[in-house]
Amino acid sequence: MDAAGATAVAGDDRGWIADAVAALRREAARSADTHLLHATFPGLPGIDFYFKDEASHPTGSLKHRLARSLFLYALCNGRLRPGQAVVDASSGSTAISEAWFARLLGLSFTAVMPANTAPAKIEAVHALGGHCDLTGADTCPQARAKEIAAQGACFLDQFGLAERATDWRGNNNIAESIVGQLRHERHPEPAWIVCGAGTGGTSATIGRYLRYRGLHTRLCVAEPTGMAFARAWRTRDHAAHATHATCIEGIGRSRAEPGFLPEVVDKVVEVPDAASIAGMLLLETQFGRRYGGSSGTNLVACLELASRMHRNGEHGSIVSLLCDRGERYDRTLFDPGWRGRSGIDPAPWGRELQSIIEGGAAGTQRPARLDALL
Repeated sequence: MDAAGATAVAGDDRGWIADAVAALRREAARSADTHLLHATFPGLPGIDFYFKDEASHPTGSLKHRLARSLFLYALCNGRLRPGQAVVDASSGSTAISEAWFARLLGLSFTAVMPANTAPAKIEAVHALGGHCDLTGADTCPQARAKEIAAQGACFLDQFGLAERATDWRGNNNIAESIVGQLRHERHPEPAWIVCGAGTGGTSATIGRYLRYRGLHTRLCVAEPTGMAFARAWRTRDHAAHATHATCIEGIGRSRAEPGFLPEVVDKVVEVPDAASIAGMLLLETQFGRRYGGSSGTNLVACLELASRMHRNGEHGSIVSLLCDRGERYDRTLFDPGWRGRSGIDPAPWGRELQSIIEGGAAGTQRPARLDALL
C-alpha cells in the first residue's frame, strides 16, 4: 500500500501534495471499475436489470469513489497539508472509506458518527486506524465535525462538497462506467438509472452526465418514506425537512443537503423501511451475498418502475447500485431479533416483491403495497 506521507519532503507542501495526488491516482487505476451484475425476472419479461456492485470496492461501498474525490478536492484546493488531521461527519460507509484513504496518505482521521450507527461500521473505522466521535440525538454530526476542524483538522465535508468534488463530465465517474459497461448489451441505453441519495452527490453526478451525453435515460432517486430529499424534489425547496425517521443508513436525510440537485432527477420513489429490508433480503437470494438496506431501497424502486413499464408494454433496461456490504448490518437489519425489537416486519413486503418477480397470477397486476409507492 502506498504511503504518500512517507515520501514528503520536510517543509515542502507542494512536493507532499504531488506525492499524495499521485498515490490517489495509482489507487484509482487499481480499483477503476466494479462489476455490473445482470438479472431478469419471469414476471417482468423484456426488461433487463443491472446492478452495479459498488460493495466490491476495497472499502466495501459506493463511498470509496466519493472519499477519493474529497481527498483530491482538499489537496488540489490547498485545504489539506502534510501531517494535518482529517475529520468528517458520516453515518458510516463514507467514514470507512475516508479512514482507508487517510491511512493511505499517512494522516490521522476522526469520523463524527451518530451513536446508533451500525456497530460493524464503527469497528471498521477503528480497524483502519481512525477514531470515532459518537454523537447523541441532540447533536448535529456536521456541527461537531466543524468544531474539531476549528482546532486545525481538515474538514472533508461530504455533505457540503460531494457534488462539486466529483467530476460529473467523465474521468471514470460512476455514470460513465455504467454507460460504458452497457455498450454491448441488448438495451445499451437504459430506460432508468436508480440510486439513493445521501449527500446528493451520486444523483447529481448521474443526472448531469446523462444530460451532458444527450442520453434519454431517466434518473430515479429511491428514498426512505418521508425523508427530506423527496420533499425537496417535489417542492424544489432546499429548506425541506423530513417528516419521518428511518433505519436505512447512508440515505434518507433529515434535511435536504446542498449537494442534492432536484432539477436533474426525473422521479423519486419513497420506500418504507420494511420494504427496503425485504428488498435487501431478496437481493441475497438473487446474488448469494448480502448487501445493505439502501440496496434494498433501490431494488424496490426498480421493481416499481419495471412494473409500470411492463403494464405499458415497454421493454428496456434498468440500472441500479448495490451500495455497500450487508455484513455491516448483521447485528441490525439482518438480525430478526433486532427487527422485532424495532417493530419492523419485512415478510408481507417480501411476499409482494416475490410475486412481482415471479409473475403468474399473483404478478399480473401491481400489488396494492407497491401501488402505494406512487
